[in-house]
Amino acid sequence: MSDVDELKAEIKKLSAKATQSKMDLHDLSEELPINWEQIMVVAKKAHDAFAELEKKRADLKGLEAA
Repeated sequence: MSDVDELKAEIKKLSAKATQSKMDLHDLSEELPINWEQIMVVAKKAHDAFAELEKKRADLKGLEAA
């Protein structure tokens, strides 16, 4: 499997992880003020998931351009 194919597979997994973290944040917001203490924890997970996804997408663009 090529580096590009491996990166695409990783991006697919990261995209699913980011989508799930987005849904977790959405669910938490609908339940407020219940579990308000978890806002920063859940938001940090979503932020980290999307940051990692964007980095891998940029890496893929670099590999495809080369």
